[in-house]
Amino acid sequence: MARNAVIFHGTGANPRVCWYPWLGRRLAARGYEVRLPHHPELNVEPIGTFLPKVLAGQPFDEDTVLVGHSGGAALLLAVLEHIEVPVAQAVLVAGYATRPNDSAEPVLQETYDWAAIRAHVRDLYFVNSRVDPYGCDEHQGRAMFERLGGTQIVRDDGHFGDHDQPYDTFELLDRLIP
Repeated sequence: MARNAVIFHGTGANPRVCWYPWLGRRLAARGYEVRLPHHPELNVEPIGTFLPKVLAGQPFDEDTVLVGHSGGAALLLAVLEHIEVPVAQAVLVAGYATRPNDSAEPVLQETYDWAAIRAHVRDLYFVNSRVDPYGCDEHQGRAMFERLGGTQIVRDDGHFGDHDQPYDTFELLDRLIP
């Protein structure tokens, strides 16, 4: 069975910015079927109506790798809770499970079934920065890690890409995904 990877961009972003296309090319070169869906309604539309559209648009199986950045990483929590089959790996970059700042966060659920999330992913990574300007920091990563296990990686790399932080490559992610 072919391995597949889905890379979810962050709030207000698109699949053509940041390290997303670079990682997509790296994974495709290793034999992954890569999808970089564009979700302009990410963190705009409430998760209750947004999530079914995301789930309907993507096949998930035991060989799937999920990567999410910022709002896309927060989306992965809901995806992992509600999919039918465990995926191989999920990497949440600048992820969060509670409001990281004063902005509305419609991508977040009111509560999470942490046991269901953990049961639906074999290998889990949280990559956060101590100097994230939006509050998607190591404390957010630690809160998820304490509920889900996996591996937490803490860096000092801002938001790992933003309108004012070019981040065209992300070697760490390339090494984390087999």
